[in-house]
Amino acid sequence: MPQYLSLQTFSDQRGNLTVIERILPFDIKRIFYIYGVDASVRGNHRHHRTIQAAVCLVGSCRIVCKSGPGKTEEAYQLQTPADCIILHPEDWHYMDSFSPDAILMVLASEYFDANDYIFEPYAS
Repeated sequence: MPQYLSLQTFSDQRGNLTVIERILPFDIKRIFYIYGVDASVRGNHRHHRTIQAAVCLVGSCRIVCKSGPGKTEEAYQLQTPADCIILHPEDWHYMDSFSPDAILMVLASEYFDANDYIFEPYAS
C-alpha cells in the first residue's frame, strides 16, 4: 500500500529548503524525471522488487495506485515539492493530470531492469 510522506521543509524570507534524508525505506540506486507530459497517462505497471518515491518538484500531478486484487484504487495528488508518495513493488500505479509545467522526480531502490516490470493490472 502506498505511503504519503510530507517531507520536512524549512521556510524563511530567503525561500524554502525541502530535505529527503533518513526517511526513505530504501537506498537510492536510480533517479529519473518525467516532464513535458501532454494529456498522456504514464506508468501503468508495478514491480517485482523496486520501491519508488515520487515527488513533483514543479507543478502538480496525480498518482493512482492499486495494491492487489480486489483492492480499491487510491488517488494521490502531488501539489507541492514536500508531497512524497512511496510506491511499493505491489503498487500497480499510473500517473496523470500533469500540469503543463510538471516535473515529477522518482527515486528508485533498484537500477533499471526491464524484467522487474509487471504491466498486467490487478483484476477488479
